[in-house]
Amino acid sequence: MPLAIVSFKSEFILSRLTLNSPPRWLQSLNRLGLEDLWTWGVGAIAIVVATPVFAVLVNLVQGSSSIWQHLVETVLADYIAHSFILMVGVGLAVLILGTGTAWLVTMCRFPGSRILEWLLLLPLASPAYLLAYIYTEFLDYYGPVQLTLRQWFGWQSAQDYWFPDIRSMGGAIVLLALTLYPYVYLLARVAFLEQSTRTLEASRSLGCSPWRAFWQVALPLARPSLAAGLALALMETLNDFGTVQFFGITTFTTGIYRTWLGMGERAAASQLAALLLLFIGVLIALERWSRRQVRYYQNSAHTQPFQPYQLKPMQAGGAAIACGLPVVLGFVLPLVLIIQMTLTNTTESFTAEFWELARNTLLLAVLTAILGMVVALVLAYGQRLRPTWSMGLFVRLAAMGYAIPGSVIAVGILLPLGQLDNWLAKGLADQFGLSVGLLFSGTIFALLFAYLVRFLALSFNTVESSLGKIQPTLDEASRSLGQSPLQTLVKVHVPLLRGGVMTAMMLLFVDVMKELPATLVIRPFNFETLATQVYRYAADERLVEAAAPALAILAVGLIPVIFLTMQVARSRTVA
Repeated sequence: MPLAIVSFKSEFILSRLTLNSPPRWLQSLNRLGLEDLWTWGVGAIAIVVATPVFAVLVNLVQGSSSIWQHLVETVLADYIAHSFILMVGVGLAVLILGTGTAWLVTMCRFPGSRILEWLLLLPLASPAYLLAYIYTEFLDYYGPVQLTLRQWFGWQSAQDYWFPDIRSMGGAIVLLALTLYPYVYLLARVAFLEQSTRTLEASRSLGCSPWRAFWQVALPLARPSLAAGLALALMETLNDFGTVQFFGITTFTTGIYRTWLGMGERAAASQLAALLLLFIGVLIALERWSRRQVRYYQNSAHTQPFQPYQLKPMQAGGAAIACGLPVVLGFVLPLVLIIQMTLTNTTESFTAEFWELARNTLLLAVLTAILGMVVALVLAYGQRLRPTWSMGLFVRLAAMGYAIPGSVIAVGILLPLGQLDNWLAKGLADQFGLSVGLLFSGTIFALLFAYLVRFLALSFNTVESSLGKIQPTLDEASRSLGQSPLQTLVKVHVPLLRGGVMTAMMLLFVDVMKELPATLVIRPFNFETLATQVYRYAADERLVEAAAPALAILAVGLIPVIFLTMQVARSRTVA
C-alpha cells in the first residue's frame, strides 16, 4: 500500500477520534491503570493456553502404571527408534531438497527457473497423509503402475519381479520430505536473497565456482534460516499421524493414539506425550547449543543486483529436472490422480455425507480463525503496550503450541477438561440433583481449544509483524486525545491491520482444515471432518470415497501457497 494512502488513512482515523471523547467509565479505568489490566489479561490467556502442556508434564512425576511398565518393556524402544529414524531421514531429505532448489532458482539461471521459484511452494498444500493414500493406490500391487508392468513384461505374480514397497519407512520418509521441504526452501531462498552482493562477488572474483560459492560462502551464512526451516519440518514430522499409521510404522504419535483410544489408558498415554515433549525440547536445545557462540553478520546493502550464474546446457537441464521433480511428485501427480478418482466416481464422491463433512469442517475452521485472530490481537497489542519481560514471557508461553504435536495437545486438553467435567457433574448432582454429561471434553469446545493452542503462534506472528510496521506516534497521538488502549486498538490499529488480520485468519483456516491427530482424539462422537473422513476411508481401503474430501482439503490448502508465491514474486531482487 502506498505511504500516501497509509498517511491519509491514519489522519482520517485520528480525526474521527477527536469527535468521540471516551466515556467517563473508560476515563476512570484509564486512571486505574488499564495497561496493568491488559498485562493480567494476557497472563491469563497464556496460562489457559499453556495448561495442556503443564498437564502433560505433570505426569512425568506421577507413579508409573502397569500399562506404562508394559509399554517400556515391549514397544517404547520401537517408538523411540522409529521416530528418530523418521526424523533423521526427513531432516536430511528436506535439507537437500529445500536448500538445493532454493540455491538453483535464486542464484542460477536456466530454462524455467523464474516459474519454478514459486512452483516449488505448491507441495506445501499437500498434507503428507493425502500423498500416502494416493501413492499407495497408484503404486500398490493392484495399482495402475504394477498392473501395466505385469502386462508389458508378462509377469504373473510378485515373485517374478521386485518393486519398492511404498508402505515402508523409506516410503514415509520420501512422502513426508516431498510435503515438508518447502519450509526449508522458503527460508533458504529468503536467506540467499538477503546475503550481501559484495560477499558473493568477492567469492566469484577469487575463482569460486558456483558449487564452491554455495558450499563455502552462502551455506554457512544461511545456517540460521536453514535451522529454522529444519525445525519446522521436524516438528511436522513428529506431529504426523496419518502417514505413519497408514504405513504401519509405530512412532510416538501412533503410540499415544493407540494407548489412549485402543487401551483406554490415559495415564500411560500422557506419559508417552510427556516423553515426546521432552524429546522435542532436547532437539531445540541441542540446535541452539551448537551455535551458542556463533554470530552471523553481513552487509545487506546491495550496490548492484547480483548477476546469477548462467548454467551450461547440460547443467541447466539437470537443474530443471532437480527443481521440477519435487513439484511433479509432491503436487502435480497427486492432484491429477485425485481429480481423476473424483470425476470418475462423482455419484460416490459428492454425497450428502460429503456436504455434511464440509459444513462441520467449515464451522470449525471459521470459529478457530475468528477466535485465533482476536487472541492474537490481544497478545500482540499487549506486547506493544507494555514491552516488559513479564509480558514477553506471557506472550511466548501462549505462542509455544506450534512446536508441540497435535497428539500431545489432545492428551493435555482432555486430562484437565475431563477432571473439570467430573467436578461439575458431581457438584450439580449434589447441589441440584441434576445429571449432566460431558460439558467440555468430547465437545466442539475442546476441539476449538486444541486448535487454538496448536496454531495460535501462526496468527500471533502474522499480527505481530503487521503491528510492528505501524509507527508508535499514532499510539501517542491517540492517547493524547484521551483514547484508552482498547479504543486505540479498535479505532486506529485494526483498520490499518486489515491485511495482516486477514492473513492470520487465512492461515488458521487452512491449518484447521488439514489437522488430523488432535481431531481424531478430541472430536465429539459422530462428528467427522474432511480430514478424519479421509483417514477413515483410507484405513478401510476405500480410497474412491476418500477422493472428494481429499480434493477439498488440497484445494483449500492452495490458498496460503498462492499468498506465499505472491510474496516470493515481490521479493525477487536478482536480475
